[in-house]
Amino acid sequence: MPPTPRNLMFEQLRWVHDKLRRDLKTVRQLATQVDAGAPAEKVKATLSRLQSKGPLWQLKVDCLQYCEFVHAHHGIEDAHLFPSVLRADPSLRGTVKKLMADHVKVSDLLDEIEGAVRNLGDGDAAARARVSAGLSALSEHLLEHLSFEERSLEKVLGTMRM
Repeated sequence: MPPTPRNLMFEQLRWVHDKLRRDLKTVRQLATQVDAGAPAEKVKATLSRLQSKGPLWQLKVDCLQYCEFVHAHHGIEDAHLFPSVLRADPSLRGTVKKLMADHVKVSDLLDEIEGAVRNLGDGDAAARARVSAGLSALSEHLLEHLSFEERSLEKVLGTMRM
C-alpha cells in the first residue's frame, strides 16, 4: 500500500531503517566469519563485494563507507527531524535525548570498526577481535535503536506535514 501524506514521513524513516537492518544481517555474518578466522583478504573481499550491491552499500567509497551513511542519516535526524518532532510534541524531549545519545554511541562504534578494518591482517588477532566485537556491538545496538525510534516516533510523524 503506498504511503499516505499522513504516514509518509514514518514510511520514509522505516524504508531507510529496513535497508540498515538488511545490511546488518551481512555485518553479523561477517563478524562470525572474522571470529572463525576468515583470512583478512576474504573479509576485505566481502566488504568490497558489498560496495557494489544494495542501495546503501553502493554509497561506499572505501570498505566501510556504510559507516558514513549511518553517520549522515543520524546527523540529518539530529539536525532536522528531531527539532521538528519536538515542535510537534514537546513531551518527547526525553525520547529525543535518548535517541541522540544512541546516535553518539553508534558513531563511536562505527569509528572503532572503521579503524579496526583498516588495520585488519591475517596474523593480528587483536585487530580481528576488534572488528568482530565492533560489528557485533553495532548490530545489536543499532537494531535496538531502530526499533525504539520507530515505536517512539510513529505517532508523531503521522501527524506532521513535510
